Amino acid sequence: QVQLVESGGGLVQPGGSLRLSCAASGIIFSIYTMGWFRQAPGKQRDLVATITSSGSTNYADSVKGRFTISRDNAKNTVYLQMNSLKPEDTAVYYCRAFLRKNNYWGQGTQVTVSS
Repeated sequence: QVQLVESGGGLVQPGGSLRLSCAASGIIFSIYTMGWFRQAPGKQRDLVATITSSGSTNYADSVKGRFTISRDNAKNTVYLQMNSLKPEDTAVYYCRAFLRKNNYWGQGTQVTVSS
């Protein structure tokens, strides 16, 4: 069975930082592209960042320069370092693993940016 388990979400003030983690099992982690998506209430799920098996990264314009995606293949874990957080970053953040037709999602972790 495939499992993606996110952690690290919580409540932070604007300008603060959080580091999300996603631990994967049941896949050959090193060959999968990993991604972070987010979904705010009443909105669609949008791509935040991706990182390929070779380490190439891609970011949504809204987070470029503030967020960093990384992976540790030895730990089967992908991270999202979020800095300079804004209220509009508030959402449930989901981890995704994908390779061709294979697509898996985590359960999500809540990030709330508020004073």
